[in-house]
Amino acid sequence: MKKVVKKLKKGLKGEIVIPADKSLSHRAIILSSLAKGKSVIKNFSNGQDPLSSLNICKSLGVEAEFKNNNLIVYSNGKFSMPNSILDCGNSGTTRRFMTGILAGQNFNSILTGDESLSKRPMKRVIEPLELMGAEIVSDNNHAPLKIFGRNLHSINYNSKLASAQVKSCVLLAGMNCEGKTSFTEPYLSRNHTEIMLKHMGAEISIDKTTVTIEKSILEPCEIEICGDISSAAYFIAAGLIVPDSEIILKNVGLNPTRTGIIEVVEKMGRNIEILDKKTVSGELVGDIKVSYSDLKSCMIEGEIIPKLIDELPVIAVLATQAEGTTIIKNAQDLRNKESDRISSIVKELKKLGADIEETIDGFIINGKTRLKGGCEVESYHDHRLAMSLYVAGLISGNPLTINGFEWIEISFPEFEQLFVKCKQM
Repeated sequence: MKKVVKKLKKGLKGEIVIPADKSLSHRAIILSSLAKGKSVIKNFSNGQDPLSSLNICKSLGVEAEFKNNNLIVYSNGKFSMPNSILDCGNSGTTRRFMTGILAGQNFNSILTGDESLSKRPMKRVIEPLELMGAEIVSDNNHAPLKIFGRNLHSINYNSKLASAQVKSCVLLAGMNCEGKTSFTEPYLSRNHTEIMLKHMGAEISIDKTTVTIEKSILEPCEIEICGDISSAAYFIAAGLIVPDSEIILKNVGLNPTRTGIIEVVEKMGRNIEILDKKTVSGELVGDIKVSYSDLKSCMIEGEIIPKLIDELPVIAVLATQAEGTTIIKNAQDLRNKESDRISSIVKELKKLGADIEETIDGFIINGKTRLKGGCEVESYHDHRLAMSLYVAGLISGNPLTINGFEWIEISFPEFEQLFVKCKQM
């Protein structure tokens, strides 16, 4: 599907409610499926990725149905042998989490996914699981994954990379092991799994960047999911760079391990304000007010990277409108996403006239640049790239055509509808 985006003639205005957090939705359905009894998930995401997690849990014997905008989950606290191959669709989160859980079951299973997901490596989760005694056969660390269920044993794992998905995979495997399993990372990655496990009664403790879990029985509960800050990021960026904009983003998750984009915007001379903070199901939530700003460049590196890894493509767009040179480093994990996001965003923004160069672990952007548009750009089957390029199109001199725009359905089906609402205010 091709999408034509035109430069806005007036600013974005109004209030919008950001849709449910995708990361929390994955965890809510998977952990509720491991809790014996009835759980209620409020505001479950309708993105294709969380629905992949839901469908796999159903294939593993869990009952789940939507009632009055809530997802009601009934489980006996354990999974049963599936009747067919388990399809993760485009969801790397589903595949990594389920690999950790399925490795410790008393049955065998196979995980697969679409063409894009099958290109993404799984070595980083296979290695710690094999240290725990798992038996996993892969195609050179790629899907399909043939998982032979085994009794796993606990480990103390030191990860060279700060990764919430690897951490969660190890914790979910360790939850079924005797003894204590610990995961240590160089920086603190997003901690939604730890918060939700604690919310559901798991034996879990945290010491700086080390999290330890013991064999645990999860309790069913009610989980209310806030808005996704990764989805809010596109509106934050657009509000800052589209002249005469002023918007309020409602009910956005403000977990400190996810608010890297807000920290970066503050360094760039932001015009952003956090309103009405509160805690919902263990997560910090609030409203974000964004207005057009004159931005300045900054350095983005080190421990902030795990806090904004998914937002870096749209931050690159933001940096094209900041005075000076913005440097992004230590983001090599971008090369292992739905596309090689370093190469992809650099190539496509250059088409628009951006002064941006690729490095091994990030990019260098010189601004402020007038984006010209008037060309076709590629999404590379990557939802975050498609949405970032849409934001770029809002300030480009000529109409911009995005190929493969349908990939936004993976995480944010309401994306364009909400932008249209802001345009009409």
